[in-house]
Amino acid sequence: MLIETETTPNPATLKFLPGRAVMEAGTRDFATPEEAEASPLAEQLFDLGDVTGVFFGSDFISVTAAPGVEWSQLKPDVLGLLLDHFSAAMPLFRAGSAGGISVPSAEESFAENPEDADIVAQIKELIDTRVRPAVANDGGDIIYRGFDQGKVFLKMQGACAGCPSSTATLKNGIEQLLKYYVPEVTEVRAV
Repeated sequence: MLIETETTPNPATLKFLPGRAVMEAGTRDFATPEEAEASPLAEQLFDLGDVTGVFFGSDFISVTAAPGVEWSQLKPDVLGLLLDHFSAAMPLFRAGSAGGISVPSAEESFAENPEDADIVAQIKELIDTRVRPAVANDGGDIIYRGFDQGKVFLKMQGACAGCPSSTATLKNGIEQLLKYYVPEVTEVRAV
């Protein structure tokens, strides 16, 4: 089995491609060792001690290294865990744990005006068809969290969370795209 790696715009994050599906539907972001307890693979990656984030995409896994950690030292250990996991066809999640996209908490979502339903549908369509595929190429995901008085709230995950260029991506890329197609959009903010 060959696992390819790709760099991402975030120098702390590498994208690993096992050549097979990772998530059948949705994505899953693990920002802490406690969150990783739902997945044996994510837990093992955090147990390396130098990992601060794990993200499962449709056909990739993004791993974020702790500040000051060199990928030349960490990469062989990550590859070894991934090879063992996929070669043994182990489950991605523990039985009874919630796989797929996690449900946003109350502080991550925004109450929306029912009169904005058409605008919200347009925004979600653009994010799903134009933004998410591009962000997935960089080893991450972007999740819609709300629309309120012209402002669109999005959550960056995987390689995109904490990436030095994520602000530029939001402002120069996503915000401009949404403003162009949906004139009611005035601003895009990360949550």
